[in-house]
Amino acid sequence: MQHKTKTKIDMATFTKDEALRYHENGKPGKIEVVPTKPYSTQYDLSLAYSPGVAEPCLEIEKNPEDAYRYTTKGNLVAVISNGTAVLGLGDIGALAGKPVMEGKALLFKIFADVDVFDIELDEKDPKKFIEVVKAIAPTFGGINLEDIKAPECFEIEETLIKELNIPVMHDDQHGTAIISGAGLLNALELAKKKIEAVKVVVNGAGASGIMCARYYVSLGVKLENLFMLDSKGLITVQRTDLNEQKRYFAKDSKLIKLEEVLKGADVFLGLSKGNILSREMVQSMADNPIVLAMANPTPEISYEEAIAARKDIIFATGRSDYPNQINNVLGFPFIFRGALDVRATAINEEMKKAATYAIAALAKKNVPETVNAAYKSRNLTFGREYIIPKPLDPRLITEVAPAVARAAMESGVAQKPIKDWDAYRIKLMKQMGIYNKLTDVIHTKAKQQLKRIAISDAENYNVLKAVIMIKEQGIADPILIGNRAKIEANMRENCAGLCDIPIVDLHDLIESDRLEKYAQILFKKRQRKGSNLEEARQLVRNVNYFGVMMVEAGDADGFLAGYSTKYSNTIRPALQICGTNNSLNHIAGMYVVMNKNGTFFFADTTVNHTPNAKTLIDTTLLTAAEVRKFNMDPVIAMVSYSNFGSTRKGSPEVVREAVSYLHENYPDLMVDGEMQANYAFNKQIRMEKFPFSKIGDNDVNTIIFPNLSSGNIAYKMMMEITDAEIIGPILLGVKKPINVLQMGASVREIVNMAAITAIGAQTYTDEIMKL
Repeated sequence: MQHKTKTKIDMATFTKDEALRYHENGKPGKIEVVPTKPYSTQYDLSLAYSPGVAEPCLEIEKNPEDAYRYTTKGNLVAVISNGTAVLGLGDIGALAGKPVMEGKALLFKIFADVDVFDIELDEKDPKKFIEVVKAIAPTFGGINLEDIKAPECFEIEETLIKELNIPVMHDDQHGTAIISGAGLLNALELAKKKIEAVKVVVNGAGASGIMCARYYVSLGVKLENLFMLDSKGLITVQRTDLNEQKRYFAKDSKLIKLEEVLKGADVFLGLSKGNILSREMVQSMADNPIVLAMANPTPEISYEEAIAARKDIIFATGRSDYPNQINNVLGFPFIFRGALDVRATAINEEMKKAATYAIAALAKKNVPETVNAAYKSRNLTFGREYIIPKPLDPRLITEVAPAVARAAMESGVAQKPIKDWDAYRIKLMKQMGIYNKLTDVIHTKAKQQLKRIAISDAENYNVLKAVIMIKEQGIADPILIGNRAKIEANMRENCAGLCDIPIVDLHDLIESDRLEKYAQILFKKRQRKGSNLEEARQLVRNVNYFGVMMVEAGDADGFLAGYSTKYSNTIRPALQICGTNNSLNHIAGMYVVMNKNGTFFFADTTVNHTPNAKTLIDTTLLTAAEVRKFNMDPVIAMVSYSNFGSTRKGSPEVVREAVSYLHENYPDLMVDGEMQANYAFNKQIRMEKFPFSKIGDNDVNTIIFPNLSSGNIAYKMMMEITDAEIIGPILLGVKKPINVLQMGASVREIVNMAAITAIGAQTYTDEIMKL
């Protein structure tokens, strides 16, 4: 029954059978080769292989650099191992280590879009190993050495770096050093200690331990303050069993045992074995001790024991079920990504340090909501339990890879310099499928002219988190509306960095004059519509009326509300106070729907229940005007359940009447209908069935729905059952820039809506739009 035993490594609990089935089911293994060129015709095959393939061969023969133009070399890394030091399994042989190398290949691909061939060499002699790698090196743009035991790994890597002109890195040596170095720098900052003054104890003198120690010295740790132990105790000058790498750290000391050496130490780095560090040892360390217990899967001391031993401890491990996971995946995919993209001839110390500093800096930035959600956290914030970014942070690719690429250029090993860094970051995001052009356009436009955006429900955590991003990214100058005491308490607990953002509390005595001023303005606007001054005084104490009045009175440029109130509760004061911006006094609601197929605008999704033809016309014209604000030309399909007159009653007839009017009175507007949704989105079948359609073979980007029910259902389905990103609802037709959030909107949604509101403030005009 041994195969039923549960294994716990990091956060995953599984049986042996489950692990084996994962690797066996479907295609055995974890990676495959996928064609990148057409291959469905004889013509395609003649280009892919003989005779067409001869042309790039001849070009590469004349100029070897052309291999980067015509082959995968520039994005191809070899993960090479001889299986002599595989994870915690030891020397299990080359073939037995293959699943690990395939796993490494998978991580390269999913985190940085680097292609990998895993190569397992059945060769333990370092010189023969080197010769084989050199012989196959022309195939690759870089080489990642993996799971090779010390001390042979040092000779192998050093020789290959000297004799090859492509990046070579033994990740077991340098990966842990680079990542733990970032954690160390941040931990020292939190502990308020200078790196040159701390005492560091390293337990474990294998490849990782030695390279971490060397790397810490390069970061600023004094060699005389660094103490290294192996299985026999402290490495001292008195010992005669030391290799060259260990002798570098030898101390003239009579101390031997870990518990002796650790007294008064500021930093402990463990790369040895589990449960060798006791509570008493941790208690003997200096104030604010930093413990990096990296043995896997069982650290030198458990998180629970370490925290129980010292309340002032800063603790990290290699495990994902504890805070502060030192994980090599934070480094190697992005280091090679940056190196490959500038065609570096090596991965040098400058590039490694650039990665360390970039990773350390990222931990101090506000964490995206998606990362918090992935790790079931409410608010990951730089501090004792968050000194290092999480592996699933999508910003790593755009922070670490450019830092490495820049360092390669500045240190003289880059053969293909990057000239436009903004374009490079966009390229990286596109590679990883995290770039959205429209969102980028919205944020960029908002930043061009900073506007004051009042935001209600500011006591809420999501709103405060979004406000931090709005402020830090320069999207707008936010003004918080809400209970001052609650907002400030929430700031202190979760959102440091908001102290310079103004707070408006309607209950503050300081607001009395403003409330009276707003009441007088509202009464003047509503005095002939059944309202009196006392009612106006009561209404302006409602946060939605107050926020709209801020915009009307010029105290804010835009207002964003609705996080915890009904949609209609914000629309009503906006219409009563500001009115509409169009000659037809019409309003509508629009959502922006973005997925891998493009960007689409859905209307009306929030306001008009059962529109007549006139209302559909107005909605179409308002939506078209809004789409143009995003630097896009509207191509509009007015949808229903029939196509171009196939049904003569119900909503199709109303839509058809609206289309007829638009064709006659707005001949330049690219609009047609009525049509079913599949014909709207699939231009091929539309052209086959309805070649007469005015929108022709253009891609539709704007959908006008026949009623509120269909529009509302459509955008919510897109939000729930596809990978679409939704921005909205965007309120169309209101004279001033006022928008309403979905109740319980996410941080990202609030940020996007703030940007939309800011753009509305930039383009605001007193002129009435003629429809």
